[in-house]
Amino acid sequence: MSLFAGRYTGRSAIVTGGASGLGRAVAARIVAEGGRVALWDLNADALGAAKDAIGASDVQALDVSDLAAVEAAVTASAAALGGKVDVLVCSAGITGATVPVQDFPVDSWLRVFEINVHGLFYCNRAIVPLMLAQGYGRIVNVASVAGKEGNPNASAYSASKAAVIGFTKSLGKELAGKGVIANAITPATFESPILAQLPPSQVDYMRSKIPMGRLGEVDESAAMICFMASEECSFTTASTFDTSGGRTTF
Repeated sequence: MSLFAGRYTGRSAIVTGGASGLGRAVAARIVAEGGRVALWDLNADALGAAKDAIGASDVQALDVSDLAAVEAAVTASAAALGGKVDVLVCSAGITGATVPVQDFPVDSWLRVFEINVHGLFYCNRAIVPLMLAQGYGRIVNVASVAGKEGNPNASAYSASKAAVIGFTKSLGKELAGKGVIANAITPATFESPILAQLPPSQVDYMRSKIPMGRLGEVDESAAMICFMASEECSFTTASTFDTSGGRTTF
């Protein structure tokens, strides 16, 4: 049982990338703490399994880089959640190629930005009006320590996560004082299915940069996000929360 049982009673959330990894862990915790959750993910099979395991109220199989699909999913999920969306957690993301800039495939670069930046923008853009209308909302955009410090041979991912940080800081300032709070989280590398997209040498490099000497755990970042997405996070906005094992320097 969660230490914060009931924290999300009466609240509803949309979690992108919700079928696995960090998104699924966050969604499971919100449900365990009394909330209702809609899971969005590209993987329809994984969505079905996650819905049953978590007890999600709704699932939507979609590509977040498709604006029309995002807008349709917002309408469907809001209806399934009782007509309101209190929380948005944008966890969907990809790493792209792991090569030097001069060798970086253009199609991989564009796809990383389509998912990590444009897709995240579409989700925020579609849901902010609902939150403003009800005078309450919590937005958590999942960035990365790579967006602050950069990882060699991961230029697209690093640049995309820097864009997420800048976007969230701008959005949080726009919404300040309107009942809607927007923050980003910048985890260091943690155990997740996304690591399968990377060569072992890249994972070893990222581990070597963490002063605590280990990768993070999904539940550590999920716990932070669930604070950020709750009523308890009431004064900090347009900011970043680190779960980096001491790696970040600002």
